[in-house]
Amino acid sequence: MKPKIYVTRKLPESVITKLKTFSEVSIWNEDTPVPREVLLREVKEVDGLFCLLTEDIDKELFMHANKLKVVASMAVGFNNIDVNEATKRGIRVTNTPGVLTETTADLTFALIMATARRLVEASDYLREGKWKTWSPMQLTGQDIYGATLGMIGMGRIAQAVVKRARGFNMNIIYHNRSRKPELESKYEMEFTDLSTLLKESDFVCVLIPYSLEVHHLIGEKEIEMMKNSSILINTARGGIVDEVALYHALKNKQIWAAGLDVFEKEPVSVDYPLLNLPNVITLPHIGSASKGTRLKMANLVVENLQRVLTGESPLTAVN
Repeated sequence: MKPKIYVTRKLPESVITKLKTFSEVSIWNEDTPVPREVLLREVKEVDGLFCLLTEDIDKELFMHANKLKVVASMAVGFNNIDVNEATKRGIRVTNTPGVLTETTADLTFALIMATARRLVEASDYLREGKWKTWSPMQLTGQDIYGATLGMIGMGRIAQAVVKRARGFNMNIIYHNRSRKPELESKYEMEFTDLSTLLKESDFVCVLIPYSLEVHHLIGEKEIEMMKNSSILINTARGGIVDEVALYHALKNKQIWAAGLDVFEKEPVSVDYPLLNLPNVITLPHIGSASKGTRLKMANLVVENLQRVLTGESPLTAVN
């Protein structure tokens, strides 16, 4: 008898076809998150769960799961999963690191460029019929080439951003839980404490995993350390930045701009204050959103499910 798998979101048919080669598949076949009551009902008799970061995989869910052997998430971060509880119950947890590194780094650097050069604001300016003539200081932004980039975190994606920054001759400083001397020489960058990074950087880029330990790591006090001309980029997780403090700093021109692909509570409504500031570029969590990368992520989830359910070790285990 084939193992049973529940999939919490609509996926490309090619991915479902692969799942069906080794399992019985049930799907929440919508582009919206599966309702909690449906998820709790469906998880009761499945062996594997194919989930996204939009689902809370917590103790309550595990208490409903009678046969669950593996939770395979289509994401790098796993702060939505109670990994300790899963481990206690002998349930494997997997994620999808690596395959989205370059795509997310592309998006991160795109935000650096778009915020510095005010691209969205300039496009709106043109579309709204405000462009009447060329003017010396019209829509002037910040230089990227030769500027100082402060990286908070130095994992795979951060390193990929640094590679791109080297092409712009940026001066790179970084702060990380552990120092990485081999990367310092490779990328000609300098390790520093967080306060120094915030004070010296033209661009502050947040790329660390979320945990309670780093909740609101960038708050009012930290933002006050930044230059008036500096730009904050967050493509990690929303909870790392205090969005209320960020809003007031941007509104009062304490810092130049921000580029955000993530928010503390997602999705956000159209009247969310940060969406209505001209010096903020906001995106709906699309860091890894290229067709090729999303397919690679989904196929890695399938591979992890198949391996665990056939008694092998997953390719990318969290626990």
